[in-house]
Amino acid sequence: MARSDINRSGEMEVFVCVVERGGFSAAARACHMTPSAVSKLVARLEARLGARLVNRSTRAFQLTAEGCSFYERATRILADISDAERSAGAGEQPVGRIRLNTSASYATHILAPILPEFLERYPGVTLDLVQTDVVVDLLAERTDVAVRAGALKSSSLVARKLGDTAIVVVGSPAYIESFGEPQTVEDLAHHNCLGFSYVRNVDGWPMKTEAGTVVIQAVGRVQAGDGEALRRLALCGVGLVRLARFTVQDDIDAGRLVPVLEQFNPGDREAFHAIHTGQGGLLPSRVRALLDFLVERGKVRG
Repeated sequence: MARSDINRSGEMEVFVCVVERGGFSAAARACHMTPSAVSKLVARLEARLGARLVNRSTRAFQLTAEGCSFYERATRILADISDAERSAGAGEQPVGRIRLNTSASYATHILAPILPEFLERYPGVTLDLVQTDVVVDLLAERTDVAVRAGALKSSSLVARKLGDTAIVVVGSPAYIESFGEPQTVEDLAHHNCLGFSYVRNVDGWPMKTEAGTVVIQAVGRVQAGDGEALRRLALCGVGLVRLARFTVQDDIDAGRLVPVLEQFNPGDREAFHAIHTGQGGLLPSRVRALLDFLVERGKVRG
């Protein structure tokens, strides 16, 4: 078959559907094809590319490394095609669904207040918001943009900085009244220090001492998977917590939480970035619109 006779975009659409629906049968129903036709199309695609894209079995469906790479590129190409078609008739107004992965704290304190403005500015865009503090694989989770805190690891991901924030140890007035306010770093050993249930960049609480900054292994009886859950626990008087200042500033101002051990605060700051795969020229206009909006309105300060 001559290259010009191959409907490559059509093949990409079917392959992407197979990946996103999790198998041939589900993709066949979505594409109004038979499962055997979908299977044969993927087999022809693999033969032409000279690479296996999918490991098949009767019970499992798994992308190969080549399949992941092809899926990522195919989704970008299809998005660009859709953007080109829409821009011809819609004045290049961004349209479509964006999958955004972010921490609960950023979603609650930064994103939620500005989200109505984004939706009003781009009425053709829908947002699929996933909240988790755990770093995810953008490709595996089919994520367009992720907002992440902390130092970025070297990777193929592209990052746009959204600012940074100080870190502070806080507790509720009720907790401090019951258990006392810690006066020294050593006092933390006698307090319920709430922590994260997953591995972080810094495993512990950095504290400034005469010998320099040391990391204290603050131990408590409760751990949680996101900072917003820890904030709520602190508000309920469960224990002390070390969190990004932007998430607790309103509580501090209102007297619901009280900073402690500020004289031992090392002054470290946590950076926030919006990350995505691919370079700007390959991004669908809807994703570029969200990234530009977050840089403009979604800054982290504190």
